Amino acid sequence: MARRGAARGAGDRKRSERRQESVSATVDGGLAELVPDRERPRARTLLLDGAPQSHVDLDDPAHLSFAYQRRLGHVIDLCAPPGRPLQAVHLGGGAFTLARYIAASRPRSTQQIVEIDAPLVQLVRRELPLDPQARIRVRSVDARAGLEKIQDGWADLVIADVFGGARTPAHLTSAEFLTDVRRVLRPGGQYAANLADGPPLAHLRGQIATAASLFPELALAADPAVWRGRLFGNAVLVACDLPIAVAELSRRVASDPHPGRVEHGRALTDFTGGAAVVTDAGAKPSPAPPPDAFS
Repeated sequence: MARRGAARGAGDRKRSERRQESVSATVDGGLAELVPDRERPRARTLLLDGAPQSHVDLDDPAHLSFAYQRRLGHVIDLCAPPGRPLQAVHLGGGAFTLARYIAASRPRSTQQIVEIDAPLVQLVRRELPLDPQARIRVRSVDARAGLEKIQDGWADLVIADVFGGARTPAHLTSAEFLTDVRRVLRPGGQYAANLADGPPLAHLRGQIATAASLFPELALAADPAVWRGRLFGNAVLVACDLPIAVAELSRRVASDPHPGRVEHGRALTDFTGGAAVVTDAGAKPSPAPPPDAFS
């Protein structure tokens, strides 16, 4: 008995050690790595070519580690009454962090993930499996092509978090793209996008101007250093045809572990500074992050 117990203990240690090892694979977007979180036994951070993309804790899918994902989490929390199921579209999958969050916080939600990188999807499904009870469908197609397949007025929420080589592809920055987003949203549905930019914030200003050409209500959450044009970083844009819960969003963003600031209305219009609406004809990818952005 002692010998069998010792063998079982050794096997448990080996499985634990394997869980603490990084897993890597070459995917369409580069080298994907799932790096263990030493403080959370079943959590991993997804890196693509060394750039952090997502963090997932299988034991606690409602835990959002990255600042921009926490801000998107606030948008999810505030876009409908607590616990009400959502119909959500995720453009860009990563490690499915936000889809897991919705499934955990809003049971019976129906979600579609559009992630072009099929090998990445396979890696995530294998190493960080989805809850089989969650109503989540994953399509490995281009984000805009996948969006075109979704019926009019289907979604309560569309979240865009698409990066290729740490840059948002040009065809996902235009008014034509947002026109299709608006088609997919039901009346009162919200669009939320993770945007990345640095000084002089020309891309961010253009994205705000483009969203404002299609949605009457906007809000933008970002780190104060990003707002001041001192730092390359993420900003979360929220757009809707009905008023956004700006006061509560501002309170939550300001109380995060990495506090941010929310702007809307006239202040956001002034920040845009007359930037032109982006169209397919002139669209460009978001700027590349500086070499030290993720150090």
